[in-house]
Amino acid sequence: MDGTDGTDDIGGSDDGDMELYDLRVVVDRIEGRSVCGMGVGDRFTLENSAHLRLPDGEHFCVYALASVLPFLAAKQRDLGEGDWLERDTLFACPDPEERLVMRVERTRRRRMNSADLT
Repeated sequence: MDGTDGTDDIGGSDDGDMELYDLRVVVDRIEGRSVCGMGVGDRFTLENSAHLRLPDGEHFCVYALASVLPFLAAKQRDLGEGDWLERDTLFACPDPEERLVMRVERTRRRRMNSADLT
């Protein structure tokens, strides 16, 4: 593949000793009222292991971020077929008034050097 959907493309150089996915976290739906001012389609990306990027001029609620953040390191890696986190892609913000649901998507697979990350 050419890397536009990312799932089979391995970016970076061939001399890396590990592979990680870049991720996109998108607001999938809001089942309550938008308390933090976010809307469906708002997003951020996680690239190159630890680079969090927002589109220019946009924001992402820190509480929504905090609810999905513990899962991102695992979602960057290949997980076993039976692992629930391999199948699950939806995560919820803890605000009961908002009920904001985020979707985590793998966008690109990169070959990286673990020595560069520690």
